[in-house]
Amino acid sequence: MTSPDIIRIFDTTLRDGAQTNGVDFTLQDKQVIAGMLDALGIDYVEGGYPGANPTDTEFFSRKPAFDHARFTAFGMTRRPGRSASNDPGLAGILEAKADAICFVAKSSAYQVRVALETTNEENLASIRDSVAAAKAIGREVMVDCEHFFDGYKENRDYALACATAAYQAGARWVVLCDTNGGTMPHEIETIVADVVTQVPGAHVGIHAHNDTEQAVANSLAAVRAGARQIQGTLNGLGERCGNANLCSLIPTLKLKQEFAEKFEIGVTTEKMATLMKVSRTLDDMLNRAPNRHAAYVGESAFVTKTGIHASAVMKDPQTYEHVLPETVGNHRKVLVSDQAGRSNVMAELDRAGIVYDKTDPRLTRLVEELKEREAAGFAYESANASFDLLARRTLGKVPEYFKVEQFDVNVEQRYNANGQRVTVALAVVKVDVDGEHLISAAEGNGPVNALDVALRKDLGKYQKYIDGLKLIDYRVRILNGGTEAVTRVLIESEDETGESWTTVGVSPNIIDASFQALMDSVFYKLVKSGAPA
Repeated sequence: MTSPDIIRIFDTTLRDGAQTNGVDFTLQDKQVIAGMLDALGIDYVEGGYPGANPTDTEFFSRKPAFDHARFTAFGMTRRPGRSASNDPGLAGILEAKADAICFVAKSSAYQVRVALETTNEENLASIRDSVAAAKAIGREVMVDCEHFFDGYKENRDYALACATAAYQAGARWVVLCDTNGGTMPHEIETIVADVVTQVPGAHVGIHAHNDTEQAVANSLAAVRAGARQIQGTLNGLGERCGNANLCSLIPTLKLKQEFAEKFEIGVTTEKMATLMKVSRTLDDMLNRAPNRHAAYVGESAFVTKTGIHASAVMKDPQTYEHVLPETVGNHRKVLVSDQAGRSNVMAELDRAGIVYDKTDPRLTRLVEELKEREAAGFAYESANASFDLLARRTLGKVPEYFKVEQFDVNVEQRYNANGQRVTVALAVVKVDVDGEHLISAAEGNGPVNALDVALRKDLGKYQKYIDGLKLIDYRVRILNGGTEAVTRVLIESEDETGESWTTVGVSPNIIDASFQALMDSVFYKLVKSGAPA
């Protein structure tokens, strides 16, 4: 049996991904992400373009202490009309503290003529000279053949000449770029198959953009045709529509038989189980909402909503799952919603660790109440803690720790000590804790904040259980328009352990809806902490 071929994974999140609209990496961001990519098992981490901006220049002033990855600098080949020894831009790239250098070079006769305004011969000489200069100082060299596929379709001979020039000059990798992202998978496969007759496939890579939503498919097509390096980004970041998404490519290469039997990658099975965490960490650093519907790592990737599907998944997950969610660090989730049946509810009860009897008639009541409340605007699929409490209450398993007898909130404008006009909210909450009547008042920067602080200010004997509780997110949705609009409020809370949960409230009054969600959050924390009744 022949040993599997190795596919090298090249990450350009910190360079091409940084061209995403709204993405701006700090130096610390780059350092953290680069370390995370190395730990994942990525072969090449492209850190940026030294000399292009102060952050990238500083990043390449010293090499990171990687265990696996090769630290890669990106830059242009020498400019037309200059020698390699007299090009400040090239000098900056060569001086960078990097293991490898990735040059970008035009491989389209049209681009050479229009964008570079030079001759085909001069462009070829620029490729050769730049590769030779980097080789001379001991760097591993690769060349991104920009606009390769469009150039090939326009002038095959010249596109191939650019690729072979790079290879013959000593480039370890010749990377074929679908720069505008408009090439179809069957075209990619045909063209790459032609290229590998001129440049060995073990030296050919693919760099696909996602403008037709086919960057992942195009990358896999290139592998089928012989390419052995894939360039991409975490979460598909990149200019315009993004690059090939490594969070999709890595598990496909590892888990799909066509590729898993033939190829090896640097990401081990154990490391791949951290992929969802890596994806989320990047989104958190960029303050972006994760794509819930992303393949493999999305929150909804292994979610079942309808009752008939849930029933099948409980019998055998393979009925509606193409891979095990745990392989990428994700998890199976059966939603409770207006489409839920007993199977959904029982699956969610199992997940929450709530003990129940399958013959208990209260299960049927719970299903019906869920449907009624969802019809009224509650969203339990997005509010795990509120579902937990509803289920426990229906099944008779939630102590009545306290009762809110009254709450009041007022908002007023006043002048502060500096003479500035400010808006202040004042809330008063009266609770009954085991017969003890407690009144708390608090100011806040808004009515919800004031109510939150007042509610958690004094719960008597239960206070110690909620001291670490804090509100971390607040979302409002108007369910219907007009003056009689119904409001849904989702509140995300976190405790001292770092665990977070979401609660929901629904009411025509936004303050009432908010207070419902706040109440659920406190009750959930008491249940979670095992507070005695």
